[in-house]
Amino acid sequence: MREALDATYPTQTPATPVYRTNAEHERLTERESGVSQLIRYVVGLVRRNIWLIAIIVAVAIIAAVVLTMLQTPRYTAMSTLEIAEDTQQVLGEDLGAETTSYANWDIEMNLNTQLEILRSRALAERVAERLDLASNERFFNAMEAAALVELSEQQRADRTADMLRANFSVDLPTGTRIAELRYTSTDPGVSAMVVDAFASEFIQANLQRKFDSSAYARSFVAEQLEEARVRLENSERELNAYAREAGLIRTRDASAEGGNAAGSMTASSLLQLNTAANEAQAARIAAEARWNAERAQPLFSSQAVLASPTVQSLMQRRATLQAELDSARDRYLPDHPAVTRLRTELQATETSLNRAANEVRNSIRANYQASAAAEGDLRQQVNTLEGATLAEQDLSVRYNTLAREADTNRQIYDGLLQRYRALNAAAGITASNIAVVDRAEVPSSPSSPNLPRNVLLAMVLGLALAGAVVFLRDQMDDRLRIPEDVESKIGLPLLGVVPTAEDGNPVGALDDPKSPIAESYNALRTTLMHSTREGLPRLLLVTSAQASEGKTTTSYAIARSFARVGKNVLLIDADLRRPNVHKTADVPNKTGMSTLLVGEASLADVAVRSSYPGLTIVPAGPIPPSPAELLSSPRMAALLEQVEAEYDFVVIDSAPILGLADSTELAALVDGVALVVEANRGRGGQLKGALRRLRALNPVLVGAILTKYDASKGGSYSYYGYNYYRYESDENAPA
Repeated sequence: MREALDATYPTQTPATPVYRTNAEHERLTERESGVSQLIRYVVGLVRRNIWLIAIIVAVAIIAAVVLTMLQTPRYTAMSTLEIAEDTQQVLGEDLGAETTSYANWDIEMNLNTQLEILRSRALAERVAERLDLASNERFFNAMEAAALVELSEQQRADRTADMLRANFSVDLPTGTRIAELRYTSTDPGVSAMVVDAFASEFIQANLQRKFDSSAYARSFVAEQLEEARVRLENSERELNAYAREAGLIRTRDASAEGGNAAGSMTASSLLQLNTAANEAQAARIAAEARWNAERAQPLFSSQAVLASPTVQSLMQRRATLQAELDSARDRYLPDHPAVTRLRTELQATETSLNRAANEVRNSIRANYQASAAAEGDLRQQVNTLEGATLAEQDLSVRYNTLAREADTNRQIYDGLLQRYRALNAAAGITASNIAVVDRAEVPSSPSSPNLPRNVLLAMVLGLALAGAVVFLRDQMDDRLRIPEDVESKIGLPLLGVVPTAEDGNPVGALDDPKSPIAESYNALRTTLMHSTREGLPRLLLVTSAQASEGKTTTSYAIARSFARVGKNVLLIDADLRRPNVHKTADVPNKTGMSTLLVGEASLADVAVRSSYPGLTIVPAGPIPPSPAELLSSPRMAALLEQVEAEYDFVVIDSAPILGLADSTELAALVDGVALVVEANRGRGGQLKGALRRLRALNPVLVGAILTKYDASKGGSYSYYGYNYYRYESDENAPA
């Protein structure tokens, strides 16, 4: 855009700076900006490739661990168990807790018995079965018995139990009930895994016999729970279906006390707008009182006028000139040059003084008019929402009934679920008198080989390799990922950034003025109003390099946005190959541009007033056999001259540039061209080729619009800080 405008409106390059300090300041600012851009570039690059970096670093660490493991150091892992005297029911007093005391038993004999159980072959077989060690090659390698894999399944199971017992030891320090379990192997992970399995299986073996004591009760409650779940799902679906059919948007908390706790978004919006309208009324009354007081008094008797620094300065200047004029008249004749000059300056000062005083008074009147307009707009919105709220209250009667039914079913389901859990917990299971004190930690010894040092070195090398790979990958990838890529890769100014729709429906998001998509198009509207030296281009062509980049949605959104601020807008669907404007705007497409350009209809015949005030749409009409010939015909140029005279703003949705001549033909006839680029899809080389085709006709390229932008995938902190500014949620608003 800068090159096109400079060619049309040549400007003079300023000379060298007048002050040396200004040049030094500019150089310092550029240096700081470069550093900031570099930091943002590096951070964005890391975020976009975080998984690739993680994989490379993980592979490097794994390689270091594998190389370290080529040696055969032995590792001993330890876990500790507490062997108490008695047991207590899991569910406590509320469900019949009872305590069994072993105070009369021979404590020493009991402890020795527990230790022998830990050393038993039966427990070793349970551990081998739980961890499937008989088929675990890692276990055999850790035990330096890889040749055992060749044996039969039964032989491997027997040898596995023998190896477990041979390398497992248990000690009970004197004067304690803490048993120390140890297991030794050449693999620290296997050692920790096996010793933890011994501790867990020892506890499970003591409790296993009581698992199925209440199987019938659990089965019956499980059937009732399933029936309650089905009823709850049906009632919730019926409630949601009614809300969708009636168009009710309610924030409902089924877990809130009282059941149906719901709030209406419409009522909340009405409350907010009514508060804003009352504030606007108070502001208007204050502004009106000030204006009435101001206009009721002479101009130079107003305190506001006299308080103006400009007026005070001019009055002082007038008094000085008057004194000098009186002095000159005493000394010279009336036609003396000095007298004439002072008289002229005094008259000019009087004129400036009157103008400055009137400007102060006009500003007070403008403030009053703006306050009145704001109050009127808010009152109109309040009246609209009052009707919507009353209509919503009528629809809420059935909704509340269904909500109470769903809440009742949920209470029944929660009660059955709680009972089912209680039965599972009370299924004859008692709290074991054996508890794990410390689970085994993977041992870090021996010191040679030094695994932590090797892992740290592998991490550093992995990060260096990942940095090189990511940098080369980024240099070879010319896709436009972040907003800064628009100017750096294709040389066009960035008009705006449109985020991706969370629900995949960007047109629907336009109906919510608080949505990120609607806000982004509002910002785009402001940018377009200052996109050229004349301001907003009367005829704006919206195109893209390839299909499905969002140009039709963007054209429709731009047209709606300007219609919203009171402009008379016309949206033309000039994509005569794959028209979509009529689908987006929900207007008929029986006649349109094709019938208009072949002379079978006039503009008034094909123009359709949309449901949105101020927006008129000309659909594409039937698809013609030769769209390029129609768009390059004199009828098209005449049509654009006609609509430019009849409408404040005209938006033209055209076909993609690459492979077609439609957009290039139209680019020479409009006042500005906006290029739509899809983030993470548009490529720099492809877009430059499209721009070369456009620039061959010397159009006014106002800039590019980045669509479908996902900040979380862009990896950049420089645009909206990853999260678009959103309105505060209404979830805490009163019902």
